[in-house]
Amino acid sequence: MLERAAMLATGIVEHSRTAMPESEVGAEAPAPKAPEPDKLVWILRCGWRGLCPRCGEGKMFTSWLKLAKTCDKCGLDYRFATPDDGPAFFAQCVVALPLVFVFWLQIAHNPPLWVHLVVSLPLTIAGILLPLRPIKGWLVASQYMNKAQQAGTEAQWESLHRGEEQARNRDS
Repeated sequence: MLERAAMLATGIVEHSRTAMPESEVGAEAPAPKAPEPDKLVWILRCGWRGLCPRCGEGKMFTSWLKLAKTCDKCGLDYRFATPDDGPAFFAQCVVALPLVFVFWLQIAHNPPLWVHLVVSLPLTIAGILLPLRPIKGWLVASQYMNKAQQAGTEAQWESLHRGEEQARNRDS
């Protein structure tokens, strides 16, 4: 009990796992306030699991790599997310490590072509495709938690926030 009170006093609070009340669904909720280590854990948890970075419960994806338009739990609009080529770049960096094994295999043993087709090709394809979705989720969660925006998109962010404010004012 005292530990929880100390955590509240210092601002170190775990993220709530409770759903938002129906009256707040679709309303703009602030990003979870967390110290830096908890922020990183939250980004990794939500991003790698494909969960909404605001509530941690809604789904971020509608298919393998297609982002949902909004969170189905809290209504977060995903138009802010611009991971672009980031997931592919990071996946290629990840797959470079197993490719070191492929080069070693070729140089050390000079195997026939079929060995590369059985070993190297599946390693390369799996190494590129499997991490794409978690990496994309991680980048979207990072953009949300860090309020990141690309140069030249200030007007888009402003119109997004203006539209959310107008929607809240209409509902009031």
